Amino acid sequence: MSNPFILLWLEAPLQSWGADSRFGRRDTLDFPTKSGLLGLLCCALGAGGEQRELLAEMAPLRQTVLAFQRERGERPPLLRDFQMVGSGYNKKEPWESLLIPRKSNGDIAVGGGTKMTYRYYLQEAAFAAAVQVPAARAGEFAEALKAPVWDIYFGRKCCAPTDLVFRGCFDSEAEALDAASSIAHEKRLAEAFRVLDGVHEGEVVALNDVPVQFGPKKKYRQRRVTIIHKNDEE
Repeated sequence: MSNPFILLWLEAPLQSWGADSRFGRRDTLDFPTKSGLLGLLCCALGAGGEQRELLAEMAPLRQTVLAFQRERGERPPLLRDFQMVGSGYNKKEPWESLLIPRKSNGDIAVGGGTKMTYRYYLQEAAFAAAVQVPAARAGEFAEALKAPVWDIYFGRKCCAPTDLVFRGCFDSEAEALDAASSIAHEKRLAEAFRVLDGVHEGEVVALNDVPVQFGPKKKYRQRRVTIIHKNDEE
């Protein structure tokens, strides 16, 4: 039995899909990462911890992302959010003191532990992701996405979906992408670009976004994807 594809519709006022960000600057890619979508599936399942077995099953399977925008006009620019973390907490209050960022040895950093961070978000983005899943797990994923155990979000917890995420399970990728195009047509959205696994004609980039292990000590490996803009196909 071939492995089917589940179709995820990802639409929200804000989305953020980081691939290699550090604490001080949390960037976002222009499209969902493999690690982000597998994290979303784990949330739906209520699957915490390292999840090495599940991730090993999912790692070699395909993922295709279609990015959409309004038929007239371009997507709004990135939103930059400035935050200060660890400021104003009372060191004498046990619970408040736990919120103060500390160095590896447990001491409060110079300057009281206050850290400045910039976080970037995509605005008004809409994507469709055709994610190949093991045939034996397809029903489990579908039910979890319909009634998630934990909240699902698009990269960060503040990025909540504004439409149904699960849009069906399909025998082939082509069927899943046709369904995605139908949803976009109903919403008057036009395809801007698509992201394919592997090397094809187009813009090839390397991403360190294939999760090997979740949990406190996350591990990832690299993959290459090809970005094909709609104008490149015409």
